Amino acid sequence: MAETPGVTEPTLEEQIAAYQREFQGLDPQVEKIVSALSRLNRRMHVAYGRQTAALGISNADWEVLKALVLAGAPYRMGPSDLAKRLGLTPAAMTHRIDRMVGEGLVTRERDESNRVRVIVELTVEGREKWLEAMRLATVFEEDLLQDLSPEDRAALGDVLTRLLRRVEHAQPDAGGRLSDLD
Repeated sequence: MAETPGVTEPTLEEQIAAYQREFQGLDPQVEKIVSALSRLNRRMHVAYGRQTAALGISNADWEVLKALVLAGAPYRMGPSDLAKRLGLTPAAMTHRIDRMVGEGLVTRERDESNRVRVIVELTVEGREKWLEAMRLATVFEEDLLQDLSPEDRAALGDVLTRLLRRVEHAQPDAGGRLSDLD
């Protein structure tokens, strides 16, 4: 294990050995998989954050841009729908939208068919930022998976999708804001 806590992360093997020492009921295979997924997720989040920062946007901005693109042309959603999709409180979503409007990434207008409703729409600049982030992410992801054959990639994708479906089934609200964490 690392001598200076917080400076060097222990290897997976060191972490598992420490866990086994402290908790004898641990399945080392399960822990290795879960810990590797957790570390990979954290490192990918950092890498994507660096890429979006180079484009002048944050990971948070990227998530909004992505949600609008996934909504399909004309790339519009209501703020409450965006908040639910991203697992944010309405206040946090409003703050994020305010910032993104100021940066020219989205617009916020009253819905002409229902003047009470507000619509957030992707701008040309926001779509260009999204496209450039996708280009950078594609290069990173291809590099990440370069040692996997097409068969390995397909198998890994299938296994991870099965795990994701199990979690989604067991905790269907885990994709958004959890009421017990408010």
